[in-house]
Amino acid sequence: MSAAALWLQGILRASPAGRSLLDTLHKMKPGGLWLRLTLLGASLPAALGWTEPGTSGGRNVGVREPQSEESRSFEVTRREGRSGHSGLPAACGKTLCGRGSRCVLVGETGRPACRCLEACPPSYLPVCGSDGRFYENHCELHRAACLRGEEVVAVHSKDCFLQGDTCTVAGHARLKSVLLALQARRRPPQEGHGRPDAPSQRRLLVESLFKDLDADGDGHVSGAELAQHALQRQDLDEDLRGCSPADLLRFDDYNGDGALTLRELCTAFQVVQLSLAPEDRVSVTTVTVGLSVVLTCAIRGDLRPPIVWKRNGLTLNFMDLEDINDFGEDGSLYIAKVTTVHTGNYTCHAAGREELLQTHVLQVNVPPVIRVYPESQAQEPGVAASLRCHAEGIPTPRITWLKNGVDVSTLMSKQLSLLANGSELHIRSVRYEDTGAYTCIARNEVGVDEDISSLFVEDSARKTLANILWREEGLSVGNMFYVFADDGIVAVHPEDCEIRRHLKPSEKIFMSFGDICPQRGGDAAVPCQWASAVNVRNRYIYVAQPALSRVLVVDIQAQKVLQSIGVDPLPAKLSYDKSHDQVWVLSWGDMHKSQPSLQVITEASAGQGQHLIRTPFSGVDDFFIPPTNLIINHVRFGFIFNTSAPALHKLDLETLALLKTIDLRRHGCAPRALAHTHRGGYVFVQCGRDGGSAPAAGQLLVDSVTDSVLGPNGDVAGTPHVSPDGRFVLSAAADSARLHVQE
Repeated sequence: MSAAALWLQGILRASPAGRSLLDTLHKMKPGGLWLRLTLLGASLPAALGWTEPGTSGGRNVGVREPQSEESRSFEVTRREGRSGHSGLPAACGKTLCGRGSRCVLVGETGRPACRCLEACPPSYLPVCGSDGRFYENHCELHRAACLRGEEVVAVHSKDCFLQGDTCTVAGHARLKSVLLALQARRRPPQEGHGRPDAPSQRRLLVESLFKDLDADGDGHVSGAELAQHALQRQDLDEDLRGCSPADLLRFDDYNGDGALTLRELCTAFQVVQLSLAPEDRVSVTTVTVGLSVVLTCAIRGDLRPPIVWKRNGLTLNFMDLEDINDFGEDGSLYIAKVTTVHTGNYTCHAAGREELLQTHVLQVNVPPVIRVYPESQAQEPGVAASLRCHAEGIPTPRITWLKNGVDVSTLMSKQLSLLANGSELHIRSVRYEDTGAYTCIARNEVGVDEDISSLFVEDSARKTLANILWREEGLSVGNMFYVFADDGIVAVHPEDCEIRRHLKPSEKIFMSFGDICPQRGGDAAVPCQWASAVNVRNRYIYVAQPALSRVLVVDIQAQKVLQSIGVDPLPAKLSYDKSHDQVWVLSWGDMHKSQPSLQVITEASAGQGQHLIRTPFSGVDDFFIPPTNLIINHVRFGFIFNTSAPALHKLDLETLALLKTIDLRRHGCAPRALAHTHRGGYVFVQCGRDGGSAPAAGQLLVDSVTDSVLGPNGDVAGTPHVSPDGRFVLSAAADSARLHVQE
């Protein structure tokens, strides 16, 4: 026997009339069951006690459906109604109402009538109706059929919820758009005094819609409440493609509890609800140089859009940066091998929601590095002596002095004092007991460094080892000033301004035996010509002789010219790249600067065996290599520029390859000079007018991390100069008596 026949037998056995009918059918021939049922047709409902529509007052539509567990319980309620135990008037005892309705007395006449149920008992036994809609339980299905005056039967297949439903994903999206538009028409959102932005408007509309759907105000929207909303909305006449508000429960009940919360409804309507705790609006992160750091955006919320990171107002996400190249799945910003140029502010916000902004202040700490001067000295009794300690680090190091292991702060007097924030130890009148080892100690939050300066107090008549060391090191030729004059090279003592060495024009170059300044035709009146000079690790001085198209190498210790290196005509500017031990040479080619060229002398500190490399850059007006200091001992990048095509060209100092061109044309800036601070990585560009010698047009600020122009440096003009520690920039304009100092 088929499953359908077994099901029908169960239904017939549920009532005496059905059992009698079943006995009669069993006496018939096998296989004729369904035919007999078809012929019995209209008499079968009466035999089973089913009520045809319209047989009792009111507009009731019967739902022809076998009695399930839910419907049998409904019949029990009706039987209780007949006996008067349900609390209904006895007049309703003889009135049979269809499913989804109940008997009530009408008006003052007290006549019984069937009315649709106001609500169903809360239960979640989902059922799909023949109208293609989703219902929370059978009662809700019958109630909806009663309210609409339509015949609706339950489709007994769980697959109908996903496969047979007429509401598609596209139709569901259309339904949500219609509901939101109708809600905006009924209750326009109002927030504060101003007009809210689009995301806020959407959020307010969804909150208003949820409030309307949640009829009982329990914070959960049930299927019954969705169906009730659909029945009450006469304006839902748009083409919803087979969808109804009840489909919100099928598509958007993410936790499967049979009800919608405000959070689920916001997710369904893609309302971005973002939050940022007040204490997280500004976050300070401190990292030690050389380490890596992860900045995490504290903006939270469902459906959070992608996180956008910015530095100095420039979006980082779309830049191909070597050291900032991983944004992580959670929207974090990753910076590898942090240097001091990364110091600064970084902001994050969700895409399209810039009004909710978090600022990360990145501080880069550097352990202290110190240098004492002089390393040793010998003084006679009664003279003044000073010991200096230069310390660099971030934060600024705190300096203390020890004398033979004892803190000098306990020895302070008129005789012994600290000057320049403790960086100089001054002895007013030295005595024999001042002899000793003075240790300078520099500390900050990330490290400590120390060095010793020795002081010997002795009678000058005694030729001790200390005196010899002092005269060879403390007053050595390495501490001289070198003046390149018309009559040769002069070494001058910096304190008493005495000339200690004079290299005359006729003196010979050690390796070539040529004159330092050759005379033309025996005319002794022709002066020496010099252009530019650089100190190479306190070993050699490289100095350009433009008229002779060469660079001389001066040995500082030997105090003589060691050799000459031939370069392109008219060498005009030298610059020493300490990081790669290279001397860069800019030559003009001729007096009209029509053939400029850049050459590089490698292994500059070797003193001999150097190589000369011609770079591929043409049309160079000038170049700039950032200086080093105690804590910044390696520089990777330099800049070259020309004024005819206003731009900065960033190059790799090791490979001599061009990395990027920073266009300055839209700023009307023809670069004249540069300065760089390692704190934050800012480049200050002195601008001139395009195509001429007009007065300077101010300064531009460039971020060397992103290689982007940030804009004018306020109203500052003139040539910029950065202090060695990178904290200050001083600008001096030739046509102004005012200096600008910026921190």
